[in-house]
Order: sequence, then C-alpha cells, then structure tokens
Amino acid sequence: MANGALLFQSIGYPLELWTPHLSRLRPDLDIRTEENPGRADQIHYCIAWKPKPGSLAALPALKVVFSMGAGVDAIVADATYPRHVPLSRVVDPTLSQSMTEYVVMSVLYWHRRMHDLQSLQRLRKWRQIASPRAENVRVGILGFGALGQAAATALQALNYRLSGWSQTPKQAQGVTTFHGREGLEPFLNQADILVCLLPLTPGTRGILDARLFASLPPGACVINAARGGHLVEDDLIRALDSGHLRGATLDVFATEPLPETNPLWVHPKVVVTPHSAAATDPAAFMAHVARTIARVDQGLPPENLVDFARGY
Repeated sequence: MANGALLFQSIGYPLELWTPHLSRLRPDLDIRTEENPGRADQIHYCIAWKPKPGSLAALPALKVVFSMGAGVDAIVADATYPRHVPLSRVVDPTLSQSMTEYVVMSVLYWHRRMHDLQSLQRLRKWRQIASPRAENVRVGILGFGALGQAAATALQALNYRLSGWSQTPKQAQGVTTFHGREGLEPFLNQADILVCLLPLTPGTRGILDARLFASLPPGACVINAARGGHLVEDDLIRALDSGHLRGATLDVFATEPLPETNPLWVHPKVVVTPHSAAATDPAAFMAHVARTIARVDQGLPPENLVDFARGY
C-alpha cells in the first residue's frame, strides 16, 4: 500500500496517455491532478514537467519528485524548490534509442551531403556529389553522458572517428575523450560534425555561441538535440552566413513552438525539427515511477537522482 498520494502536474501532457499505466502497476495509489489536488500535506510524490515556480515548495510532505523528461533544468532553476526532496530524472532505454536514431540520422544527413543533394533535386539537376569515407569524418559528442554514449555506440558501427566531451572524465572504447574547460578547445578543433547532448545548466547555457563556432574546423556542421537554451541563434546564423559552418540541424529552441517569424525556419543551411528527437515513453516512465515509489516506501533511496550542485 502506497504511503501518501501522487500529484500529476500534467502541463502539456494529456492524462489519458500517462496515468493508466501507473494505475495498472499501482492500483492502490491515490493519483491526483492539478485541477483536484486535495490536501497538500497528503501528497508524498509528484510528477512534474516545467512546474510553476513555487508549486513544489507548497507541498510540505513531498518525498520525491519525478521529472517527466531527461532534462531537469526547469525544475532545478526554481529557487524555491525544497532541496531536501530528492529529484529523480527519467533514464529510459526507449528514450536513448530514439535519441540515438535522431543523432545517427542527422550525422548521416550532413556526412552524405543530403542537404546539397536535395537542393539539386529542387533545381532538377543531375549531379553526383562525393562524400568522404566515414572513417575520415570526425564526429564530436558534446555531452558524453548516457545519451551521448548510446549514440557513440551506434556511430562506432558506422566507422566514424568519435570523440566525446564531458565536465568530468569519461572513458569509452574507441572514443577519444576530453573533459573540463581545458579539454573543450582541443575537442572542438577536431569535430567536423558537432552533436550537442549537454544538460542545460548555468555553465552550459549559451555555450553554442560565436566563440565555440570559431573553434570548429571550417565547414563543420552542428546538431543540437539537447536544449534550446544552449544555442545563441544569431551567432549560429552569422557563422552559417559567413561560410565557416556548412549546416545545422536543430530540434530544440529557446522559444517553443518556434515562432513563424524566426529566420531559422527559412535559412537555407538549417534543418528544423519540432522537438521530436526523443520523447519519454509513458509506459516505461510510469514503470520507473512505480519502482521508485516501492523503494521509497521500503525506506530505500530513489534511483537516478539529480545532483543539484551540478544541475543534472
């Protein structure tokens, strides 16, 4: 029997796609919504996605908060968040698989010159364009955590030359790794295709800027499937227009949905996708929630905890 109720903060998520999975696993659990939360002091668990500032602090009996996405920046940024309450982020194999598919697709797109070939198709011009061999293409993964390492494993099978950068040292067979501030510049200098999979923290906000782009080799491409807050859009446009960057694939944006007036929609060197690289699977996520509640009720610590000092 669960000890306490669970509040589902369903901002942007339809309840009927999510709560039935948890109800099947934990029929004893009292699941409440923002529209009918009941007494705040009865809520021990909360599922949140971009909660309103102060809303979690108003729940005095919280034992654990679950982030519905891999990114937790919106929750961590809330200065009122009760730091004694564990925050559990989703670690979902289906999420890793989807992100890996997106990264591989995007790397192949720029490596095999699909953007140029599509331009020729629109002009009805039959012209072959040579692509370098994969072993001569250097793919750098900026953010070498669980998602970055999963993508690297798939890219290894295609024989790309791989490197990864992370805040702290990481090791992976077949991947040249860099870490820390001192490792960022040499990492960037050898990345023909840069894939950003960083968590969004105060230290990584705006990291995809003019200085970073200038450190990439001429003709490099950028793929951002992490957070829109990483990218300085005007700096990217200038780097593309100058010819220093060959192209960019962007799945995330500072403002979503991307406004119709945003120039990225029509830039000839940009591929825009609507934050669709990877989505949390409702069944897998709710299974994680049910397992974690069982652990907490048994006096065990939650898994996949966020380190507030690091911001992820």
